[in-house]
Amino acid sequence: MEMDNRAGFTYMGRKFSDLSVNDDSSAFSDCNSDRSGEFPTASSESRRLLLSCASDNSDDLIGHLVAHLDSSCSIEEQKQAAMEIRLLSKNKPENRIKIAKAGAIKPLISLISSSDLQLQEYGVTAILNLSLCDENKELIASSGAIKPLVRALKMGTPTAKENAACALLRLSQLEDNKVAIGRSGAIPLLVNLLETGGFRAKKDASTALYSLCSAKENKIRAVQSGIMKPLVELMADFGSNMVDKSAFVMSLLMSVPESKPSLVEEGGVPVLVEIVEAGTQRQKEIAVSILLHLCEESVVYRTMVAREGAIPPLVALSQAGTSRAKQKAEALIELLRQPRSISNGGRSSEL
Repeated sequence: MEMDNRAGFTYMGRKFSDLSVNDDSSAFSDCNSDRSGEFPTASSESRRLLLSCASDNSDDLIGHLVAHLDSSCSIEEQKQAAMEIRLLSKNKPENRIKIAKAGAIKPLISLISSSDLQLQEYGVTAILNLSLCDENKELIASSGAIKPLVRALKMGTPTAKENAACALLRLSQLEDNKVAIGRSGAIPLLVNLLETGGFRAKKDASTALYSLCSAKENKIRAVQSGIMKPLVELMADFGSNMVDKSAFVMSLLMSVPESKPSLVEEGGVPVLVEIVEAGTQRQKEIAVSILLHLCEESVVYRTMVAREGAIPPLVALSQAGTSRAKQKAEALIELLRQPRSISNGGRSSEL
């Protein structure tokens, strides 16, 4: 599997060794366990019984619940068991390990393929909660969860889609799963979720895509799936709370050649220049990194960026930004101030 190469480039004898922006920790928070209130809760009596059993003899309770996930049980019994497993695994890491060891993973994966959308949703959410335990990730993937999760991402309820995206993110944290998830058809579905979902769906989709697109072939899939359109739209909307996440994803994609014409075609250049002018310090740095990637080998794109009025805000950033932002702004200014056409055997050195 070919992974992301963050090496820089050399231009006019000068090496720009780091075009990446590494401060992504606060832009991408990991998907957490499912949110309360998404499912109807058990009755007060059964909830008290569940909590009592969970504290007194959780192994017996878990074994009982796993037995009721079986296809020989009624759908209502399966729903109740899946919901209780989801509750037990929501906040207690030790329960996630116990539930997996009790054999819950395979029957929960079977529920994800159910034609009953609520049962599917419960199965997806329980698998998400179990995937929060690192010890469970490999077992979940090897038990065949990826394709059912992708189907839920395509055909599930809105909550199932969001939680499937989160579960795929968790599984993608094992490097061997990144390509498998990409080849299963997840990338176009995540791009669609990024474009059409609500705020939580957009956040979960962008986080999953950021993880998956460290594999080169997934970058190409994302660009071919039209990811630049929603990324540019989200970056243009400063009120979306998605500027940072979208910019980090875009920055990751810039190492594949297919990304550059797609970014330009979707109107990304004026949006990036506006971010350099009016964004936060971190947003400005990411935007400059993207523009450096765009311009590094193309006179055409340099001309386009310069004509959008990039040089004045770049000069301001080079004087008042962080040390890393200053360095990148200076590098881009140097590129933009080079002659627009460099003769090479009578031909313009353009992309």
